[in-house]
Amino acid sequence: MSAIEAAAVTEHAHHQDDHVVVAMEHLEKSFGDNHVLRGIDLVLKKGENLVLLGKSGTGKSVLIKCVVGLVDCDEGNLFLFGQNVADLDEKKLMDIRKKIGFLFQSSALYDSMTVRENLEFPLNRQQQPIPKEEMESLVREALQNVGLAEAIDKTPLELSGGMRKRLGLARTLILKPEIMLYDEPTAGLDPITSKEISNLILEVQQTYGTSSIIITHDIDCARRTANRIIIMKDGVCVAEGSYADLKKSADEWIRSFFE
Repeated sequence: MSAIEAAAVTEHAHHQDDHVVVAMEHLEKSFGDNHVLRGIDLVLKKGENLVLLGKSGTGKSVLIKCVVGLVDCDEGNLFLFGQNVADLDEKKLMDIRKKIGFLFQSSALYDSMTVRENLEFPLNRQQQPIPKEEMESLVREALQNVGLAEAIDKTPLELSGGMRKRLGLARTLILKPEIMLYDEPTAGLDPITSKEISNLILEVQQTYGTSSIIITHDIDCARRTANRIIIMKDGVCVAEGSYADLKKSADEWIRSFFE
């Protein structure tokens, strides 16, 4: 079988497999002489929480930015919902990316707006205008699902770090994404609030049926949220498995993450 035929078979397999929502094949990304991703092979299955672990600078954030389109990869293939991103025109790409939610480390909120206005913002950017009653209902539902119903008329500046994180999540969820990308969701939070956010990620998975990639240095967050864990090192995936399996790995470096 030629390389071209093999690639066609692989693409067909991804296209047929409804259980895979993201697939990366030999993904590479460099910034000048800095080779950040060096041939990533990864799949995200429908409905699972996949945690990425690795030291800072191993390319985890660049990887999820490739998924959401903030960064273009240099080499390799990226499939979203079975479709090769390289084959899609701008409109199809935008349609697919609307199904992806991204929770930034900073929560990326508008401090000059109320909680309600922060949630209305992405709704107002939809092509079809949303009736006022429906918008109100969507805002209240999203806040209810993250435990922030009482904060609707406050501003982000009046909220604690954990509440701001919840608000950022509510604003992402209001568009009902099928894929969620979490970049350090518990960074800068105290242990109790971190635990609450980890539990919230699980609730989101169950309530919305999301498939998620979670980048974290918080091993307790990984333990609570992960269906599967991938460990990255120097821009490649070096280990994969459950929390329990990786914790008792024969490789001392892999075990070091769990100590």
